[in-house]
Amino acid sequence: MARRDEDWLRQAKRDLEHARHALDDRDYEWSCFAAQQAAEKAVKALYQRIGADAWGHSVSTLLSNLPSHIYPGDVLIDKAKELDMHYIPSRYPNSYPSGAPLDFYTGEGAKRVIGYAEEIITFCEDKIFR
Repeated sequence: MARRDEDWLRQAKRDLEHARHALDDRDYEWSCFAAQQAAEKAVKALYQRIGADAWGHSVSTLLSNLPSHIYPGDVLIDKAKELDMHYIPSRYPNSYPSGAPLDFYTGEGAKRVIGYAEEIITFCEDKIFR
């Protein structure tokens, strides 16, 4: 099977750029979703690099299941847990008792999770290119 880790990582970085653009446009819910996607794809790039299968969309679960020699630590996994919270509610109004996702997302929240995605991408990139 062909290695695709660099393709996954390139797309992760592109998704992170999309998160930043959405932040600039005040589309905070989409910014948070794109940040989650960026982190997920970066971790999947790392799985590709080590020749392992990665299933699912939970960034924290994917990070937690990495082999012990590249385990990221609890602090990064906690940040991934916050990113995980944006996978569905950022897109679907039925995630809330009333209102739409756009009513619940803020610029500060989007900035925070973009920073978390950046940290996860850097972690994965360091492991992929060392």
